[in-house]
Amino acid sequence: MPPILLLKTKSTPHDGYQDLLSQNYDPTFVPVLEHRFHTENLNKVRDLFVSGAFGNPSPNGEPNGNGYGYGNENKTRKYGGLIFTSQRAVEGFAKMIEDEKDVPLNIATQSTNEPPLLLYTVGPATARSLTTLRNKHLPHATIYGADAGTGEVLAHMILEHYNGLYPSTSTSGTKPALLFLVGEVRRDIIPKTLMNPDLGMGQIGVEELVVYETGVMDSFEGNLGECLRRIRDQDSDVGVEVVKREAVVWVVVFSPTGCEAMLRVLGLGPFSSSESISGSSSGVGVESKTGRRVFVATIGPTTRDHLRQAFGFEAHVCAPKPSPEGVAEGIERFMSEL
Repeated sequence: MPPILLLKTKSTPHDGYQDLLSQNYDPTFVPVLEHRFHTENLNKVRDLFVSGAFGNPSPNGEPNGNGYGYGNENKTRKYGGLIFTSQRAVEGFAKMIEDEKDVPLNIATQSTNEPPLLLYTVGPATARSLTTLRNKHLPHATIYGADAGTGEVLAHMILEHYNGLYPSTSTSGTKPALLFLVGEVRRDIIPKTLMNPDLGMGQIGVEELVVYETGVMDSFEGNLGECLRRIRDQDSDVGVEVVKREAVVWVVVFSPTGCEAMLRVLGLGPFSSSESISGSSSGVGVESKTGRRVFVATIGPTTRDHLRQAFGFEAHVCAPKPSPEGVAEGIERFMSEL
């Protein structure tokens, strides 16, 4: 089976990418990122929950005594929910909840006329993690958007869903904003779409809070190069002609972080003229000394656009959905056309 290099840390106890892709490929995980949570900002999220920013408004607009008083002109809570578009943001949020599990969190319940706490998510992986967290700590929260696939699609889903819960004709006061937990690198499509002034009363306020940052692991570049050398050596040992479908190596990229190191090792984009582990570049992939071509797939448009804009490199595949099924579908379509 052709090798496929997944530029991510393998999930435990099971990894959906390995489970699915191993049916047709030989997957190898190459960790790229090391994540550092912003403890100070996660503590701010905790304080918002404790203070009642996500809770029920006080009766008759009275202050709740925790810094979030609601006057007669605004009887809604400050935030109606949170937005997640990355697994790391969910992990940081979960860490905060677990660390503060003995601290009472003031959140909206279904016993009021206000909508429940809303957790908007862009894909199935984040939805699964949020579901586990919700079932344990936030039983009244509602998860929405698991099938969105991209931030742009999620933004339009939020507009329809959230404005349905907080219609512009509502007499309850100003519509509460949404808190967007993000990393340092992210697209701005969701805030721009939700806060588009052309929407008028349909606008939704979005406040971003950076809860994690990412960096490239020192060992990543060397590890990726070693994987390619190992593939080359294995091909040399076989000493037979590899069928056309198997004469490839797929590299799946999950984040903009590490793209420069990846392109440098593969000899692609601005590094196409330099000596690389794989050999010289070609218009349809990097051709190795054993005849294999290296193709690049991205998990979604954020990484695809970063490769395009920062390095002038066009990925061969952009997964239609950020999931194992989406990656497999994109690769299969590309290979059938190839």
